[in-house]
Amino acid sequence: MAQPTNPAGKPWADQPCSLIKTPQYETKKDDIFTKGATHMALLHNSVLRGFNTIYLQAPHVKDEQEITDFMGYCLAWHKFVASHHDDEERELFPAVEGVLNEKGLWEKTHQEHQSFLGGLSDFETYLGTLDSPYLFSGAELVRIMDSFREPFVNHFHSEIATIANFSTLPNAPAPGSPEADKTAATFKAWGKKTLIKAGMTDVVPFCLLNMDATYEDGMWANWPPMPGPIRWMMVNVFGSWNWGWWRYASCYGNGMPRPLYALQGLKEDEAEGKETDKGEL
Repeated sequence: MAQPTNPAGKPWADQPCSLIKTPQYETKKDDIFTKGATHMALLHNSVLRGFNTIYLQAPHVKDEQEITDFMGYCLAWHKFVASHHDDEERELFPAVEGVLNEKGLWEKTHQEHQSFLGGLSDFETYLGTLDSPYLFSGAELVRIMDSFREPFVNHFHSEIATIANFSTLPNAPAPGSPEADKTAATFKAWGKKTLIKAGMTDVVPFCLLNMDATYEDGMWANWPPMPGPIRWMMVNVFGSWNWGWWRYASCYGNGMPRPLYALQGLKEDEAEGKETDKGEL
C-alpha cells in the first residue's frame, strides 16, 4: 500500500503546507486523547492537502470551464474549513471541557483560530465576488493564501499537540473508566457528524478525495472506518453533483495519490512556480 506519495514526479499535495504526523503513528500510544488527536490530524491533513492543491494549481488553471470548476473546488475547501472551525467551537470544545471538568483548555486554540480567520474570509470574498471566471487571477488567490498561510498551518499542527497533551492532565479519565468511554464517544460522535452536517455533495467528497491511503505506511488506508460501498457512494454518487470540481483533488476515490490535474504537462520548474532563464538552453 505504501507507494510513492507523488506519482508524477511533480509538486504534490504534501507541500507547501507540511502535513501532520499522527500521534498514534509517532508514539504508538492508544489512550483516548492520542486517538482523538490522531483522528483530528487525519481530518487536518485533508484540509492541508486541499490548501496545497489550490495553492499549487491556481496559477495554471486557464479556460472558462476549468476556472469555474476550480472556483467551486476552492469554495468547497473554504466550507470544509469554516464548518470544521465552527463545529469545534460550538460543540467539541465545550464537550471536552465538560468531560475534563476544566475551563480554559482551548484558550490557545481560540487565539490561533482568530489569527487566520481574516485571511480565510478574504479568500471566500475574492472568489464569491468575481463577476466572471475570466476575472479570476491565480496569482491573486495565491497572494491571499500567503497572507494567512503561516498562522493557518501553525494552528492545524498545534491543535493536535494540544489534544494529545490532555492525557497528562490531573483530571484525565483513567483507562477503561466510564469517563474514558464518554470521552471516546464524544470524539467519535463529533467526528462522524461534523462532515455529514457540513455537506454531502461538497465537503464530504472533498475530504475523502484528499485523504491519502498510502500515508504513514498505509496505516490509515481504511480511515474513516466505513464499508467500502458506502465510501464509494459518498464519492461517486454524492460527489457527482459537482463532478468537475474533483479533478483538482489530490487522490482518487480509493485514496491513492493522483497527479495534480493543472500541473500535468508542465515542466517541473513551471509547476513549482520558478522563473526560467529564456537566454539559456
